[in-house]
Amino acid sequence: MTANARAITPARVAIPPVDEPIGSWSALTPAMRIAAGVILALSNFMVVLDLTIANVSVPHIAGNLGISFDEGTWIITSYAVSEAICVPLTGWLAERFGAVRIFLLAMLGFGVFSLLCGLSMSLGMIVVCRIGQGLCGGPIMPMSQTLLVRVFPPRNRPMAMAIWAMTTTLGPAAGPIIGGLISDDLSWHWIFFINVPIAVVCTMLGWRYLRAVETERRRVPIDRVGLGLLILWIGALQIMLDTGRDRDWFGDWRIVALALVAVVGFAVFVIWELTEEHPIVDLRVFRYRAFSTTVVVMAFAFGAFFAGVVAVPQWLQMQMGYTATQAGFITALNAFVAVIFAQTAARLLPRVDPRLLISGGTAWMGLMALARAGWTSGADWFSLAWPMGLMGVGIPFMMIPLTTTALSAVAPEETASAAGLQNFVRSMAVAVSTSAVLTIWDNSQTTARSELVGRLHPAALQSGLSAMGMSSDQTLRMLSSMVDGEATTLGLNHAFQIAAGLLFFASALVWLTPRIPLTRLSGPAVGH
Repeated sequence: MTANARAITPARVAIPPVDEPIGSWSALTPAMRIAAGVILALSNFMVVLDLTIANVSVPHIAGNLGISFDEGTWIITSYAVSEAICVPLTGWLAERFGAVRIFLLAMLGFGVFSLLCGLSMSLGMIVVCRIGQGLCGGPIMPMSQTLLVRVFPPRNRPMAMAIWAMTTTLGPAAGPIIGGLISDDLSWHWIFFINVPIAVVCTMLGWRYLRAVETERRRVPIDRVGLGLLILWIGALQIMLDTGRDRDWFGDWRIVALALVAVVGFAVFVIWELTEEHPIVDLRVFRYRAFSTTVVVMAFAFGAFFAGVVAVPQWLQMQMGYTATQAGFITALNAFVAVIFAQTAARLLPRVDPRLLISGGTAWMGLMALARAGWTSGADWFSLAWPMGLMGVGIPFMMIPLTTTALSAVAPEETASAAGLQNFVRSMAVAVSTSAVLTIWDNSQTTARSELVGRLHPAALQSGLSAMGMSSDQTLRMLSSMVDGEATTLGLNHAFQIAAGLLFFASALVWLTPRIPLTRLSGPAVGH
């Protein structure tokens, strides 16, 4: 037992079983485990929230700093790129410095860079600080997931992972609401300042409650080549995804060049990491079929789900006349419902084949995506709200078993690497989904507009509107506006149809996962 563990009063600590590793959950009392779980869940929520909280505030920031909206999007891109680069390094960082040390340093750094972001008075400063924020925020998601496994005994891990999974889902949905309220009622600076007290509290309490579950350290060499290749291909891919729509995708030579760099860089990176003795990213965890299959399923399912998080608020504001806050509340309905059903999913996990839960939850989400594909420009609030809310029923049955199954499939010493790769794949799915849904929506909108114009009888409509006292120019503008609005809705419907197809595909793909014994998901009731 470590020195930190010996500092705990023996009378209050459970007797560790023979096969429990040093620095495991047995060094904590039940009250300490709860406190540690709250810290880890809150820190994960804070980092995930920052993925979307700045999205609705970009116009405010751009106006205040005197920059264009396109320049303002670099505030989002810089965070996404730096975080995507750092997330897969989690396993190596934990092995070299210890999971708890990395978590606490990342939390402290996240708070410092959040403060600097809020104090920024120029585009250059805020972009640099957002890069630092992303580099510090990247390890927090997988580290919080890894430490939850170490903090709680096996019988409590499904519930702990349920809470963690719900913070991952609730964060992106709550981001637009909180960001909109802060930007409208306070100032955009506060979307960064609110992170500071949370980071300070989580760091201080984390130092108190998490030291006893620190992982062992090994002085492994730094894979500089692997790190350089990782930065190269992820950076090229992220920039391509963020700028592709504005540059007509592969019709622009710069996008083609970025795509080639990303593909070639990725191929060389994979070859190098699989042959390197001490890789910066341990890709060997993909040898576990249960892990690799569930990660692929998560990429399709979470990407299809996140398409709605991106598209729905924009459509509600552009077409339906909703404010940013109102659109955010409707978008967040599925997350609020998901929190309610998370406990049910966690309790079923140790008793039901997780593949059945994943398949059923993902298929249900596909049905709700199809329901949203029937939205019209005249839909009332209830018609918009019920499929958004009911989609939340399926989210915990998809997310919780996927997360738990993936980490249960690997060896205990590979948990940090597996968690980092799992979160990296999910982050990449979000990035690809965001670009894909906006591109599909835009192209479908153009096609729908052409079809609608071809079916109109403008002469008859113009004659009828002219009889109502409207001028020719007014009539044409009104018809154009109506066609554009309907085309926007039809384009969104097409995007939801594709999302539904991906969700149904993911629900079937999960059955390629080998069956994992339920005892590995729940574990024995130690001490009983």
